[in-house]
Amino acid sequence: MKVTQISCFIENRPGRLHAACEALASRRINIHTLSLADTAEFGILRLIVAEPDAGKAALDAAGYVTRKTEVLAVEVPDDAGGLASVLAKADTAQLNIEYMYAFSAEVGARAVVIMRFSEPDRAVEALQRAGVNLVAPIALLAKA
Repeated sequence: MKVTQISCFIENRPGRLHAACEALASRRINIHTLSLADTAEFGILRLIVAEPDAGKAALDAAGYVTRKTEVLAVEVPDDAGGLASVLAKADTAQLNIEYMYAFSAEVGARAVVIMRFSEPDRAVEALQRAGVNLVAPIALLAKA
């Protein structure tokens, strides 16, 4: 139940984020969710798109340096303590989380947290064993 994410290195200057999104839009590739982290010179744009291979190709053709990585889309109750309960299960399994970002699929029902684990296969097994619902790529934006 891993999801393919595109990481795109992007210059930290006006117009570069727009150009990256336009490269995807011009090929009709839908962005499901994204995260942008910056430094003084460059940022890392992390994207979950409808068609990861085509999205990577579009960004590569536009001159961006990209990489595909495997992440997990973890369903979290959209209430106080929902994330803490999932993180407790990850801690119990001694899973290392490299980074994460989230979106709410339906306010008050569920949130989805995109998590990058240092050992994604072990994370899948441990979280499923602990009763955590991992969202399949095809159902990533389906209503709860």
